[in-house]
Amino acid sequence: MIIAIDGPSGAGKSTVAKMLSKKLGFEFIDTGAMYRAIAYKFDKNNIEIKEENIQAVLENTDIDYNNNNVYLDGENVEPFIRTENLSKKASEISKIQSVRDKLVNIQRNIACKKNIVMDGRDITTVVFPNAEYKFFITASAETRARRRYEELIKKGYCVSLQNVIDDINKRDYNDTTRKNSPLIVADDALVVDTTELDINEVVEKIVNIIKEK
Repeated sequence: MIIAIDGPSGAGKSTVAKMLSKKLGFEFIDTGAMYRAIAYKFDKNNIEIKEENIQAVLENTDIDYNNNNVYLDGENVEPFIRTENLSKKASEISKIQSVRDKLVNIQRNIACKKNIVMDGRDITTVVFPNAEYKFFITASAETRARRRYEELIKKGYCVSLQNVIDDINKRDYNDTTRKNSPLIVADDALVVDTTELDINEVVEKIVNIIKEK
């Protein structure tokens, strides 16, 4: 079974997907982490993100996901990929079709072997258009920015709320206007607005919908 979750940056979809997977006993696949892993490879090796470098890197890159950790070329890189710098680079890399093609193939192969909850920007529309359950998790830009800001402050980052708001708005624009697999609401996806809900309420709501079906 596949539960596909899409939504904009900062909506809480990864947290919801993780909690949902635990409740259902499914494997959670964070597709954003896969893009971050590739961004990490470019960053670590000081490779410029441009078309002529992409193919050479992809041909020598292996990505896997297991037990809530993303593996790059056999190494667990989960502890290194959650920085704002890599977040921005991952957003840039995600616009490149060859990168998306490679990761979509990996994601589909994983789904052939197990029950999964997968979140991202195009899971309900491109990766798994025939998923049994589709959800689009969103919230107001202000709410998403505040959540991201509080998360970064807790992690010890020195950021301003206005910078986070600007970053959220920029990423929303990039995600919804990019040529390859833009962020849109699938026709048959259920929209869940989390602006006035906490994470537990969102998870409970989704679980109840799945049980009812």
